[in-house]
Parts: sequence; C-alpha cells; structure tokens
Amino acid sequence: MERVTANGMLPGCVYWTSQATRVGWFLGEYLLSARLGRDDPPPERPPSTRRRPTTGLVDLLSDLGTLLAQDQRNVRDGLYRAPYDQIPNLPAWLAGAIRYFRDLPAVTQRRRRNGWRDVDTEVPSGLQALPDYYRRNFHFQTDGYLSEHSARLYDHQVEVLFLGAADAMRRQALPSIGAFVRRAGGNRPRLLDIGCGTGQFLTFVRDSFSDIDVIGIDISRPYLAEAKRRLARWPGAERLCGLGEYLPIADGSIDVITSTYLLHEVPSDVRQRMALECARVLKRPGRLVVVDSLQFGDRPEYDGMLAGFPTSFHEPYYRDYAESDLIQLFSGAGFTLVDERLAFLSKVMVFDLR
Repeated sequence: MERVTANGMLPGCVYWTSQATRVGWFLGEYLLSARLGRDDPPPERPPSTRRRPTTGLVDLLSDLGTLLAQDQRNVRDGLYRAPYDQIPNLPAWLAGAIRYFRDLPAVTQRRRRNGWRDVDTEVPSGLQALPDYYRRNFHFQTDGYLSEHSARLYDHQVEVLFLGAADAMRRQALPSIGAFVRRAGGNRPRLLDIGCGTGQFLTFVRDSFSDIDVIGIDISRPYLAEAKRRLARWPGAERLCGLGEYLPIADGSIDVITSTYLLHEVPSDVRQRMALECARVLKRPGRLVVVDSLQFGDRPEYDGMLAGFPTSFHEPYYRDYAESDLIQLFSGAGFTLVDERLAFLSKVMVFDLR
C-alpha cells in the first residue's frame, strides 16, 4: 500500500475554514441544547468521584484545536485523505438539526425520569433476541440503537456532544491502520470493524485505503442498513449482523480489527470475551486499533466531566470502563501495546498480535 497521494489533499486554509464552520455549527447546537435543558438537575455523582477536577468550555475548545491541528498534519503528510465531506453540506446539517431538536424534548423528558428502558414500549417485538445489556435507551435517545429513526439521528447527536470533533477523533485510527498494512505487504488485507454502527468510521477507511477489504459487524439491523446507505459511495464493504463477543468470523482470517466507541458501552465480562475473539480471528501478525473515551487519569482536568457522563447520558458500563486497565485486558488475550495517544476526548490504543 502506498501513502495517500496529494490528490486526496486540499490546502490547509480550506481544511481550517471547513473545520471552523463545522465546530461553530455544532457548538451552537450544543449551547442551544444546554439552554433548552437548563432546568435539568445536575447529574448525581458517586461520592468517590465528586472531588474530581473538571474543566470549562475554553479549555475544551483549546484541546479541540490541538486535535484538528493533528488531523490536518496527518492529511498534509499523506497518512490519509482530506475528509471527503470537508466542504460543509449545510442542507444536510440543517436537516440533521431539525431531526435533533424535534427529538430533544423526548430525550430531555426521558433523562429527567431516568427512562432508560423505554425501548420496551418504543421498539417492536424482537427485543428478547438481544442481550440484556443492549436493551436500553443509551444516551436516553429514542429507541436506543434499535430503529431507523435512531440510526439517522445518531451521528448528528454525537457531533453535537463532541462539538463537531467526532469524525476527527475517529480518523486518528487511520495512521496506525495504514502503517501496519504497508509494512505487512502481501495479499489484499481485510479489516473488521466491530460495532460499526452507522458505518461512519468505515467511510473514512474506504475513502483513504481503497485496497483494503472491509467488514462491519453490528448487532443493530437498522444501523447496518444506515451503514449500507453511507457506504454506497464505496462499493464492496461487507456488513454482518452479530455480536462482538461471538464473532461470526473464521479463525485467523482478519489482518486488522478496529473498534470505535464500543468498549465503554458493554459490561466488563463482554469486553473480556471481545478481546479473546479479536485474538481468535486475527492473523499473526495482526493489529487491533481501539478508539474510545478517555479514562480517569488520562487528562485529570477532565475527570469531573467523565464522572458525570454515565448519569447524564445513561452509560451504565462507562464508569467501570473508565477505571479499567485496558492494557491488562488485551495483554491477557495475547496482545502487545505498541502505541497509545490522546485525541481530545478520546484515546487511541494500538495493539499487535504476534
């Protein structure tokens, strides 16, 4: 695999104008959302977390700028292509904002009464076939992850939460993918994205690395349908419905595995089984690239914000994730940590299986 050519790049001024527009748009939605929900009581935190330090919006925007500077350098250095959606699609953003604010009152009301199990009445039959840890309204969002409505809203909601930085954080996985595949050489590599959701991350993989075969696996059929729609621009991506802890994949058949924002949404025993499954389906040498939330202590000034996240957004497994030892988790399955770096509110961890 060659490095991405200059054809995938645009001048830095275009990048920064694009990202400033993006951040301004989603920051505006974030501030308006906060104002509309200003009567919400502050989230109740466990006593052990109440003294954790916290940070403000100015600090967040400063760190977001650091992330975007890294993203732009990666593009400049040919590690991946400039974002295919770099030119703002204002009609699409407006349509997303309309859907988001129409749904916001239901989310706010659900948060106020802790209605995390509304999927029992919102979603048609079929919940019994899903694991219990999945049958809930994560983020208090309507239908949890179990409807077309949710799938169309999800990425817009996430961009509002992360002030327009969600895609830039996801892209920080791309350099480690490209470096491994270039070094490995050989036949056309296969990449498996566990918990692919709407396929948003895979659109960046396919756009930058056309010579990688990709497979996305998720338990939500509506989200897989949304992934099919988004990936239509890059034909050939395979989608499977299944669980990350019981992968429907043959032993030693995958070169690279990715996981973006999945580990904090599953219980610890499921994370352990996922680590073992990753080791089972990877070739040797193989690579696992994880992008997920910061953990306690990664940026101490953010610990207070992280401590309130599980209550504010119904993330029942988040605190356990934030306190867990991910290096120990994956080393127990045979992986070796080869890189770890922070990316705004996320962290990138790269493990190799030899």
